[in-house]
Amino acid sequence: MRGPVAPPQVPLAASRAELFGDLVRDSVERLERRWPQLADVEFLVADVPGPPGGPDAGWNDEAVPLGALSEASGPGRPARIMVFRRPVEIRSKTRDDRALLVHEIVVEQVAELLGLSPETVDPRYGQD
Repeated sequence: MRGPVAPPQVPLAASRAELFGDLVRDSVERLERRWPQLADVEFLVADVPGPPGGPDAGWNDEAVPLGALSEASGPGRPARIMVFRRPVEIRSKTRDDRALLVHEIVVEQVAELLGLSPETVDPRYGQD
């Protein structure tokens, strides 16, 4: 119901995509405190991955990826880590499950980017 508490220009609720983006941002902020070099990495959310074998897919038709890494490709083209919203939502039942899965995906992609193990990137990886 609209009124003084919820004027027309203010949304009554955040969309699922906005809430998912918040989960990714929260995860990245946790990791940036330990790994400041992540400030140069782009973290993105896409609804679904591209088709298998496509230019930005990075997967085959055996399993749908939950995230993807694109290495830096020159000046002005930073490394990009992408988390795929719909496959993650399908695999998680609650917001807490989703937050944990998003963080695990981000940690795994950061570990691949830095050439480290996920446990080195986040010592609590796999323990929650």
